[in-house]
Order: sequence, then C-alpha cells, then structure tokens
Amino acid sequence: MQNEGVIRAEANQESVTFRRPQSVMLSFLGQYLRDSSSAICSGSIIAIFARLGISEDAVRSTLTRMVRRELLIRHKRGRKMYFGVTERGERILNDGYNRVWESGAVNWDWDETWTLVGFSLPNDCRRERHDLRSSLIWAGFGLLQPGLWVAPGKVQVADMVADLGLSDFVTVMIARPDTPTDSAEIVNRAFNLDTIATGYHNFLNNWDSPNPWHDWPDDLARQLIIHTDWLQLVRQNPRLPAAYLPADWPAFRAEHVFQTLAKKFELEGESIAASLFDLIEL
Repeated sequence: MQNEGVIRAEANQESVTFRRPQSVMLSFLGQYLRDSSSAICSGSIIAIFARLGISEDAVRSTLTRMVRRELLIRHKRGRKMYFGVTERGERILNDGYNRVWESGAVNWDWDETWTLVGFSLPNDCRRERHDLRSSLIWAGFGLLQPGLWVAPGKVQVADMVADLGLSDFVTVMIARPDTPTDSAEIVNRAFNLDTIATGYHNFLNNWDSPNPWHDWPDDLARQLIIHTDWLQLVRQNPRLPAAYLPADWPAFRAEHVFQTLAKKFELEGESIAASLFDLIEL
C-alpha cells in the first residue's frame, strides 16, 4: 500500500494549468462525498467530467487507480457500479478541506516555533528515503541543510514516519531559533519563495480577470476547476508565516480571488450536480 503522503506529493508535481483527472477527482469527491455515507454511480461521474473535457476512459482509469490505492471502494448494484470513499480516502479529503477552508494559504498566528526533522537512513533505503522526503514536502517542510528539514509551527509527523516504518531513523524536535539564526533566514534558506510566488501568480493570471471562466460551460465545471487549481496550489506550498512574507505576497490576493469565485459558483454548481447524481446510501 502506497503511503498517503507519497500519493499527495505525486499529485503536487502539477501546475495549475495542467489538471490530472485524479486531481479533479479529489476535488470533486472533497466537495460532494466528504463525510458522506453515500456512493456515486460511475455514470454520474462520467457525465460531470465530460463537462470538463475529461474522457470516459480517463475517468474509468482514474477510478480504478483510486480503488487500487484504497481511496475508493466499489459497490455493485445490478448492472451499475457505484464508488464510495474509504476511511483512508476520507482522511485525505478532510485534509484537503482543512487546507482550503480552515488553515489558509499562509500562517497568520504563528508562535515562532519550528518543527525540526532529521533522519539518517542506510544506503540501501533509497525508496524509503524518497518516500520520506515526499511526505515531508507534503507536510509543509523545507530543507534547511542536508538532513535537516523544518516547518513553521508544531507539525505532527509521528504517524507519518510510523506509516513509513521509519520511526527508528527519524529525530523530531520543536524549537525556536537563537543567535546567529533567525526565522527570516530560515524562511529564505529552506523555502524557494520565488517558485512559491510563481504558483500564486499563475493562479491569479488564470482567475483574476473580468471573465476568467468563459472556457467552462457552467458553474459546476467552474466550481470543480477552480477548486482543483487552488487545492493543487495549497497542497504543494507550505503555510509560511505571514510576518516574514513581503507585503505584496501573491497568496494574499490569490486566496481572496479563490474564495470569492468559489462562493459565486457554489449555488448553481451544486444545483447542476444534484440533477446529475445517482447515489446510493451505504
């Protein structure tokens, strides 16, 4: 079974202008099946994704992969196939929801603490090393220096490293910087601010214009696409402390644009979705 952090990190290697079907699927499930006891018919998903230009073959392939990764489970009813979210999938969807609507793109309430993670693995543990690094990036860590990763605030990593079977090789500490090191230096050394800013600028280029949604046929399609773009963005970027970011940091504007448009598309999008849904209760 592939580690959740690795699944997430793999999905994060995309820009907001390239949307993999699995990324759209996670966005769709997060909006409509998170915390739900229902399963949805594959035909409904195919009809909805057709509005986005995603083919039936791509949808079926994505559903199969997500079942294989234990994110979804099949339920056959007669000649129809329905898909429900597993407990593992639910954890990922809830994490995505928290990042989009609760924690925010930047950290406004930071207490000046850092979570430090150091590790040393045997030379023959190349895959494990890759998986650990991917999971740390997903959790918002940056590489401060060889073998030492940092993230602002108190980040729970015990379950993550236990899931990878690497608890014996990892050291975790909560600390504050001391002279000659300060938090501004850590932010600039451990995180590529130019690359992070570029992601938010790309989002603004796509959505911060008079009619950025003219390519999409209706509010359901627009709702799914903007959620997918934003979720990809906040999943691949750490919640850096606002106090150490430039006043014109593009995440501030980008988050406002996302929240405004997401609410604009919500009512009509949900109405269209309801007309297409074929659900069963589990």
